[in-house]
Amino acid sequence: MKKSVITLAVTATVGFGTIFGGTSVKTEAASISSLKGEQNKIQQQRSDINSTINQKNNQITDLQNQQADVQNEITRLDKAIADSTQKINETTAKLESTKAEILKLQGEMEVIKDRIEKRNILLKDRARSYQETGGMVNYIDVLMGATSFSDFVDRANAVVTIMQADQAILKEHEADKQELETKQEQVKANLESIQKMVADLQTLKQQLNVQKAEKDKALASLKDQETEVHEGLMDLQEQDELLAAQQAAIQKAIKLEQEAQARAAAQAAAEAAAAAKRKAVTSSKGTVSSGSSSVASSGATPGVSSGYWTQPAVGRLSSGFGGREDGNHFGVDIANHTAVPIVAAADGVVIRSYLSSSYGNCIFISHSINGQVYTTVYAHMSSRLVGGGAVVKKGQQIGVMGNTGSSEGQHLHFELHKGPWTQDKRFAINPVGIVPLP
Repeated sequence: MKKSVITLAVTATVGFGTIFGGTSVKTEAASISSLKGEQNKIQQQRSDINSTINQKNNQITDLQNQQADVQNEITRLDKAIADSTQKINETTAKLESTKAEILKLQGEMEVIKDRIEKRNILLKDRARSYQETGGMVNYIDVLMGATSFSDFVDRANAVVTIMQADQAILKEHEADKQELETKQEQVKANLESIQKMVADLQTLKQQLNVQKAEKDKALASLKDQETEVHEGLMDLQEQDELLAAQQAAIQKAIKLEQEAQARAAAQAAAEAAAAAKRKAVTSSKGTVSSGSSSVASSGATPGVSSGYWTQPAVGRLSSGFGGREDGNHFGVDIANHTAVPIVAAADGVVIRSYLSSSYGNCIFISHSINGQVYTTVYAHMSSRLVGGGAVVKKGQQIGVMGNTGSSEGQHLHFELHKGPWTQDKRFAINPVGIVPLP
């Protein structure tokens, strides 16, 4: 997922010196006011982020509504394409039926043509006979050749019959010619009409397919936009979660500082009372001595160093800070073939403890050392022993070395940030020379 830079503008000033035995009460008292100021800044940032989250949610809703509209249009086009396809199939079937009718008409036309041809031959014979006999004069000769009145009548009826037959032949001839022309025109018109209908439907279907392709493209674009907005929303939500975790850590630090101040005030009052009592006594005996002992390493657990920092794990330094073949390395790697404990490098409050796709099992801890906020990151662990908001001491076990997330071989990926952790790791510094390392 392409993430935008998550900038945690958080400067949590956690005064762990007095909590875990170190700096002056005045420094811690002053830090409470600073911590509260940082809390206000964080709250404002969270308010701005939540406003942006609401905008992103509204944008997603708008994109989803647009997708619904486009999807409805695609559904309509799908139905129109299906309808045009059905009509094309029906019209094509009708075209085949029309072709069958055309074949039938062509057969009928052949019969008509045959009749016309035969009549043409008959009419030619009649015309030739008229030329040879003189036409109507021949009919008069027939009538005048009657031997009796009865014979005349018979001859007259015969002549009328012949003439009517000739007229009937001519009429049939003309009718057949007209029918032939009509059927030819009908066949031509039907064929052209259906062919045009099929062509129009195919054109319509092509247009609908083009429109659907455009809508599919528009829908894909809207989905891509929604995915991008979702990714931005997830970045904002993660940023808000980290801010909230940092805010909770600061709140816990304030409470711890207040409790420490109360204890320090009580201790100061007790010491003052004891001093006054000693002053009243004429003689005193004994001396007060103080000292510290370092915790020796036990097994694979590193010994707790003096000072603010201690080694986070036992092993060998397999990769340093800075550029390498696969890009910048914003931390150092400590490798070991056994499941060694991972310890907190300094006193602090756990900001976040979770399973990351890249860091694997990881823990973020916020530290305040001499008024400077530091953040340490412990990644690729096989397991985590502390959760978000936990107060940890330097050298306290927080997990076990592993090979989770984007990791090659068992090791601890350790980061040190002078300030808050950010997605672009702008505050990452080389821990060598600051934190004891193998």
